[in-house]
Amino acid sequence: MVAGGTTTWDVVVVGGGHNGLVAANYLARAGRSVLILERGGQLGGAAVSFRAFSGVDVRLSRYSYLVSLLPRKVIDDLNLPIRLRRRGISSYTPIANTRDGLLVDTADPARTAASFRAVTGNDTDFAAWQRFYARTQRVAERVFPTLTEPLRGKDELRALIDDDIAWQGLFERPVAELLTAEFTDDTVRGVVLTDALIGTFATAEDPTLKQNRCLLYHLIGNMTGDWDVPIGGMGAVTGALIDAAQAAGVRSRTGATVTSIDPDGIVRYVQNDIEYTASARHVLANVAPTTLAALLGETPGAAPEGAQLKVNMVLRRLPRLRESGLDPRDAFGGTFHVNESYRQLASSYEQAASGLIPELPPCESYCHSLTDPSILGETENAQGMQTLTVFGLHMPARLFHADNDKARADALAATLASINNVLAEPIEDCLAPDADGKPCIEAKTPLDLQVELGLPQGHIFHQDLSWPFACSDEQIGRWGVETEHERVLLCGAGAVRGGGVSGIPGHNAAMAVLAAV
Repeated sequence: MVAGGTTTWDVVVVGGGHNGLVAANYLARAGRSVLILERGGQLGGAAVSFRAFSGVDVRLSRYSYLVSLLPRKVIDDLNLPIRLRRRGISSYTPIANTRDGLLVDTADPARTAASFRAVTGNDTDFAAWQRFYARTQRVAERVFPTLTEPLRGKDELRALIDDDIAWQGLFERPVAELLTAEFTDDTVRGVVLTDALIGTFATAEDPTLKQNRCLLYHLIGNMTGDWDVPIGGMGAVTGALIDAAQAAGVRSRTGATVTSIDPDGIVRYVQNDIEYTASARHVLANVAPTTLAALLGETPGAAPEGAQLKVNMVLRRLPRLRESGLDPRDAFGGTFHVNESYRQLASSYEQAASGLIPELPPCESYCHSLTDPSILGETENAQGMQTLTVFGLHMPARLFHADNDKARADALAATLASINNVLAEPIEDCLAPDADGKPCIEAKTPLDLQVELGLPQGHIFHQDLSWPFACSDEQIGRWGVETEHERVLLCGAGAVRGGGVSGIPGHNAAMAVLAAV
């Protein structure tokens, strides 16, 4: 190994994903010298777009795909030209072995009410649905603005929410109790529950309440809980951050693998087989807490376990539905739920926990190109091609350790069978071919995400999500990014109030640095 030089900075950011870019932007605008070190060949982390299939001009959001938690405040503060578009359809859930489905049309409550009545046979579940989401929106309106402020204590946040039913149901008791009390229908319960399980391997009854925390973050984004489509794909989000960072004077080095971080602000990294040293007043770690511990020379805790299968497809056309009279553009225009009833989710968890790939894995998909055709090339758009992103639940990393390649193939086959179980034709018949005649489909397991993105066991949140309040008196008034080392701060998804494409940990790390001087 050849020794390179040493440079000095106000801040070194380890990891060039969206959170690191947000932090770098704020700090550079405040006059700090900032260096980003990214081990990959480009900045952006998991929030990037790719042309994944040879000869097919479609820019897929390969890893992350929708935006809810990115605060308007961050977009405005940094003057980012990011455009998000609301989906007209919230979700569609075909009922297995029937020709019925539950459609949630946010623009047409009467249509939604009629669909609920047809599926549930009553009017009570739709009324409960309206009450539930009105209540959670009130929680969102109170909680979301606090995510970019110093941490409040638990009692203060409870008083701010001022709703004991919501507090007990979301913060104190397993979400199973709330769902079974509010809703009678198994499908309706499952549609709500999926937001508690995405990226989180748990049951509705889990006493640790990690499923509650996951549900909370899915409900509070920008005070509405809406999950919007980034125009131009997820790469447009990080592209805007990269352009802003460069304009603000941020320096970056890609292909730079950090090998160690000293608590005194010394960062060692290797680029092109040359070892460099960077010295900084603060080091912001946009990596998982277990990764940071290893870089500090400490003993990492138990690695968290990711639990999802990500599948990307390009289709020649949307598949036919079993429900007659429903346009596939409506069904796939929102979130398309597959075998995600309350009982199906519980059964699949039990199978995965016992070491088996679920027989009919629960999953959900969405079609980016229906809302934003700009990600399609001119030819692909003219031919009517569409994208389909599938997020499979209850696929924990443990299922892939023995033989990742074989397990990936088995998990993909099971997921396709699950999708076909609710369609009028096999999804495989709708796949577009690439330049070599191969079907345009790829799957990413938790272990693939570990290799490609550095996520421990593919955990998309770096670790189980935290509550959005201080868990100790010492944390009150702090930013939730601090470590036991004064100069080293977390700025990634593993920070308090981290997770998702939000930029919140990046913002909060920058605020902590600026407050320290």
